[in-house]
Amino acid sequence: MKLRVPVQVLPRHGILDPQGKAVTDALHTLGFAQVGDVHVGRHLAIEVEAASPAAASDAVRAMCAKLLANPVTEDFVIGAPEAM
Repeated sequence: MKLRVPVQVLPRHGILDPQGKAVTDALHTLGFAQVGDVHVGRHLAIEVEAASPAAASDAVRAMCAKLLANPVTEDFVIGAPEAM
């Protein structure tokens, strides 16, 4: 079955995020004082062929660990696979 698996990759807490800092500062300048921190990351939608949603999640988790996320500076969250 063909599934689409969403992935969010974000900088780890405590790691310098210059893009997030720039967005935070810009939002404050525009009058959005209620904004705390902004973290800028990547959203990926990965289409995979897999026997089940669990198998698709496992495959995408391996992809993230090996290539898509830097294990030193980034964390990733895998969303629920959706049938296509």
